Amino acid sequence: MINEQIRDREVRLIGTDGEQLGIMSAREAMKLAQEAELDLVKIAPGAKPPVCKIIDYGKYKYEQTRKEKEAKKKQRTVEIKEVRLSPNIDTNDLNTKMNNAKKFISKGNKVKVTLRFRGREMAHVQQSKHILDDFAKMLEDVAVVEKAAKLEGRNMSMVLTERR
Repeated sequence: MINEQIRDREVRLIGTDGEQLGIMSAREAMKLAQEAELDLVKIAPGAKPPVCKIIDYGKYKYEQTRKEKEAKKKQRTVEIKEVRLSPNIDTNDLNTKMNNAKKFISKGNKVKVTLRFRGREMAHVQQSKHILDDFAKMLEDVAVVEKAAKLEGRNMSMVLTERR
């Protein structure tokens, strides 16, 4: 809220250079802001009494958007990449999938390793669990298991993340 939008009886006023001017009526604060040819901006509406500051509103808004943009730049989204395996995978294929997973993890992403069972392969679920265990063991120098292997329908999956 700025200038005439402030309807409170009393406000705590902060001057242009950050010094406390004390508690006064909103009209007096508005007069002081007009004398300084600046805006009266409510910066802490939840406080008792609300805190207002005499500043250039355009400049204040610009600074806020700049801070938000800066915070957004530093923010990083973590994607979940998926590596699909089958119970009768060969060693060379497994190594290729492992290299892909290493690449994903080194870029800072999480990797979901899924073991898909089709048809009669469902009868040998427990014997195939070792594939996921071996996969995790071979990547233990770069990754740690975030979510252990779990059977969900016809898929067994686990999640790996970067080792800190």
